[in-house]
Formats: sequence, C-alpha cells, structure tokens
Amino acid sequence: MKYFLWLLKAAIFFTLFAFALNNQQDAIVHFFFGTQWRAPLVLIVLAAFALGVVIGVLGMVPRWWKHRAAAQRAVVPDANASTAAPAQAPSPVNDPALQQPPIHGI
Repeated sequence: MKYFLWLLKAAIFFTLFAFALNNQQDAIVHFFFGTQWRAPLVLIVLAAFALGVVIGVLGMVPRWWKHRAAAQRAVVPDANASTAAPAQAPSPVNDPALQQPPIHGI
C-alpha cells in the first residue's frame, strides 16, 4: 500500500511537471484601468490557484474561531464537579500517554 501511494504521488508530480513544461509561453492578464501582467502561463495558473487557496482559508477563519471557542468552553472543568467525583486510577485504555495518534493518508 505504501508503494502504491508513492507511485500515485509520483504520477501526480510528473503530470503537473509535464503541464508546466508544455505551458511556458507568455500570456497576458488584463486588469482594470489598462494594467496588465505578462508572465508564463504556468505561473499565472499557479498564482490563480494560490489566490483561490488563500481566499478559501480566509473564508474559513471565522468558523474555525467559532469552533475553537466552543471547544475551549466545553473543556473548562466545573469547580463543583472536581470535588464531588472520586479520583480514579488511570487505566491503560483511558491513559492518553499510551494512546497512539490517528494515522492519516496522503
């Protein structure tokens, strides 16, 4: 499975590399008020992609802040609950030091 993922990554890389090599001719992007930008087509496509990623991330920031604030409110312990609950010995199942982090794909 690991070799298949490396093969997939290599195929994606070489496809994008071939795209970049085939689009080296100059292109012109016309902005407002007669301004223009002349650059290789691959750089224009890369800049458009990067701008889209930045706009998408900035659009998600308020929601991330909202979820982070909600998670912090949920984590704050109640002062009365800590005195009423008896202390438990950490078991191997519930011990965070013994648990492994989740494994993510690509």
